[in-house]
Amino acid sequence: MSLLSVRDLDVHFAGRGFRAPPFQALQKVSISIESGKTLGLVGESGSGKTTLGRAILGLTPATGGAIEFEGRSVLGLSRRKRRALSTDIQVVFQDPYSSLNPAMTVESILAEPLQAAGTGRRDAVIRIRSLLDEVQLPVDAGSRYPSEFSGGQRQRIALARALALSPRLLVCDEPVSALDMSTQAKILELLIEIQATTGVAYLFITHDLSVVRYISHDVAVMYRGEIVESGPADVITTTPTELYTQRLLLASPVADPGRQALRRAAWKALPQRPLGVGVPETAITT
Repeated sequence: MSLLSVRDLDVHFAGRGFRAPPFQALQKVSISIESGKTLGLVGESGSGKTTLGRAILGLTPATGGAIEFEGRSVLGLSRRKRRALSTDIQVVFQDPYSSLNPAMTVESILAEPLQAAGTGRRDAVIRIRSLLDEVQLPVDAGSRYPSEFSGGQRQRIALARALALSPRLLVCDEPVSALDMSTQAKILELLIEIQATTGVAYLFITHDLSVVRYISHDVAVMYRGEIVESGPADVITTTPTELYTQRLLLASPVADPGRQALRRAAWKALPQRPLGVGVPETAITT
């Protein structure tokens, strides 16, 4: 049985303006994630990736379909049951600068979810030290404020907070996109190490197929609210069948200028709007 199962999920938003039709953000989306595995959810901006993550977290209501965690439906839960579920499902947001309260020390930030779960002060102190070690930050980081850390270190703090209650699933919403490439690699390595140690599963949301290839076991590609291709990461990131996925792959930047030029030429050689699918010219990084 899958840890998380999403079947035929629909999310509609009310239309803007007088008599405007509803906007269909997700249409018949189905994914599954196994315990201890990573599903990379990839697509361009506006494809519905974050909406799916928010629906799983209960932050955006679904208008159809099913979401099950360990075989139990998580749709329409009461506030009390949703709060209990948050022990098992946590989130790491994109921006480490805005996701942490600048007025709180790191120790206070990490203590907050523990206190909400009823953890005693002594046990909380022990757990906070363990969390700082787990995300490879020094013990004295607890007495400092978020403004005293780099972007990568802040994302480590955000990750530690998400791990505080030992969740079974982390929804990682573009967690490295605001970081430089060397820092991205270190955070990805840390996520892989934590998964190997704890068995936590990840829904890893990103627009970058090169990142997905590094961290994911399986990949689902989204376009305009639908899953257009899915399968093992080594297959999707090397021999995709959908033209849209091919264009996303070629749009991912590489460090070698020669290879980058070849990828750009190959990208331009593909049909610009295959079957109504495509990415804008600005997606190419030069």
